[in-house]
Amino acid sequence: MSLTALANLFFPLVCNGCKDTLSDNETFLCTTCRHNLPTTNFHLDNDPFVKNIFYGRAKIEAATALLRFEKKGLVQHLIHQLKYGNNESVGDFFGGWLGEELSNSDQYKNIDIVIPVPLHSSKLKKRGYNQVTKFGQNIAKSLNVDYTENVLIKITSTAKSQARKNRLERWELNNETFSVNQIEQLNNKHILLVDDIITTGNTLEACIIELNKAENIKISIATIAIA
Repeated sequence: MSLTALANLFFPLVCNGCKDTLSDNETFLCTTCRHNLPTTNFHLDNDPFVKNIFYGRAKIEAATALLRFEKKGLVQHLIHQLKYGNNESVGDFFGGWLGEELSNSDQYKNIDIVIPVPLHSSKLKKRGYNQVTKFGQNIAKSLNVDYTENVLIKITSTAKSQARKNRLERWELNNETFSVNQIEQLNNKHILLVDDIITTGNTLEACIIELNKAENIKISIATIAIA
């Protein structure tokens, strides 16, 4: 018996969704849970749904979200595990999945650099990681481009979680401010800005406004989910 098989005998890998034991050919999610994920296929169908959210607000080249966010659904459970459960493997899994699909899309073949929406330093210190890091790193790996976290910086902290606020409240209370370091690194680049979830689009819009201070850039967007 191999060491892997022996380890699985005593410490079986379980599905991150339903918690059933994974089969030998399954990783992270069981086949049933993966098939039950509400995929959008926006980037596969060239659907402008996400891009249209930013119409009249910010100029972007392409935009997609892998999944639809449903209250009390599997996507909500997994993103909660990613953000608050110290489970960065969620970002690994979805970044690898979406990265592979984007690498076969003409809209994303000219990306030069992947940049995550940053956390404020106080929240980063408390959580210990940016929940978007693994997601972005895996997409960058699939696209064979650079990934950087030291260019876009969040300089204000959102005091309380906005997860339970309705869409209008989030719009009115949004006061996030970002800054760009070493902006010359971005000149003439096509940037892929990544985040975990799109709600109103305010956070991404604020990031785009700051990134647009660079010269002759293009910006596209990719997220795990859209609410």
